[in-house]
Amino acid sequence: MKRQLLNRLVMANLLLMPLCGSAFAADQASGDQADLIKRGEYLSRAGDCMACHSVPGKPDYAGGLPIKSDLGVIYSTNITPDKNVGIGNYTEEQFSDAVREGIRADGSHLYPAMPYPDYAKVNDEDIKALYAYFMHGVKASDYQPPKTDLSFPFSQRWGMMFWNWTFGNDDGFEPIKGASDEVNRGAYLVEGLGHCGSCHTPRGVGMQEKAYDHTDEDFLAGGDLNGWPVPPLRGIAHWTKQEIIDYLQTGRNDKAGVGGEMTSVVYNSTSHMTDEDAASIAAYIKHLAGDDKPAAVDAAKAQATTDKLTSAKDLTLGERLYIDNCAACHFVDGKGAAKAFPQLDGASIVNADSPDGLINVILKGAQLPSTEKAPSELKMPGFAHRLDDNEVAMLASFIRSGWNNNAPGVTAEDVKKVRESLE
Repeated sequence: MKRQLLNRLVMANLLLMPLCGSAFAADQASGDQADLIKRGEYLSRAGDCMACHSVPGKPDYAGGLPIKSDLGVIYSTNITPDKNVGIGNYTEEQFSDAVREGIRADGSHLYPAMPYPDYAKVNDEDIKALYAYFMHGVKASDYQPPKTDLSFPFSQRWGMMFWNWTFGNDDGFEPIKGASDEVNRGAYLVEGLGHCGSCHTPRGVGMQEKAYDHTDEDFLAGGDLNGWPVPPLRGIAHWTKQEIIDYLQTGRNDKAGVGGEMTSVVYNSTSHMTDEDAASIAAYIKHLAGDDKPAAVDAAKAQATTDKLTSAKDLTLGERLYIDNCAACHFVDGKGAAKAFPQLDGASIVNADSPDGLINVILKGAQLPSTEKAPSELKMPGFAHRLDDNEVAMLASFIRSGWNNNAPGVTAEDVKKVRESLE
């Protein structure tokens, strides 16, 4: 009797073993898929997909952001897994073609407002994770964003194949020989997913990025975005590695505060990166600096500006306006307050060839984003209602020539153009 019972128990265990193995395998597969989706979510942040494909009041990734270009306004598309207006019917291969080659599932071409020439460097593993996230980690939305309707001939998307042949890029990522793993991780993020070159690299005659990687000196050499001067990243010699990390994670450091389009990049993308990835980007940027040294400081000139503002005697209109409107936060020495009020002495936006960025900030103001490591939203008020065009010109001219700054003056006409663009 006991022997029969034992035999039955053994037989039952043998029958159950395949079932238990299947359940374990299913749980393992489910766990692997969850990890892949989580990885894809992180990569979507690194690629700044949220910033371009989301607008306030609409579901995440449902599109509709108007992107200004010299060709007209291009609206971002719905990239949720909705099967009618989104990408729910895309295969992984079609998703890869859209991201890395700019070709939609229906065979039509995307405009390079979608930075697919940069995303060409994204590897297969990361494409797989991104696909898993957008198919299974994003909530589907049936919101239909406005359709892009450019004038002829730019409305003919098939013509983009010729642009791609002439100006595009389909080269995968090539590690920097002899560089550390940290530097190469930074290069992969900056040149690929981060598509930093789309803003920080000058554009050519076809509105293309003049370079797509570190091998060309034009890469990250600075540019212009909707009237804003975009500073070069190719060797920020005057910032330490930690200051670059702070800027990426919080939008501020001891020297500067974020402004313009970069505010959205910090808020939606770089502030969500791991400490290791932020450090790798900083290491790559410092690697590009090589042996570059910070610009020489003219201590006597800087002190002369500080002394005159301190004495408050025989001030020009620009100097008086600075004392009345700016000195409380940026101080008479133009140094500001670390991680709070940006430094004006030596600032890139102040010394840019174009004064439009500085004028924009004076008129419109600026606000530092709230991030996990710097939750405070410090805000500079705009002075458009308080200062007329001539006054803004005089104030900007003083700032661009005071302390160690040495940039051309600003005219009332310069200010008028920026004011009209804001209105």
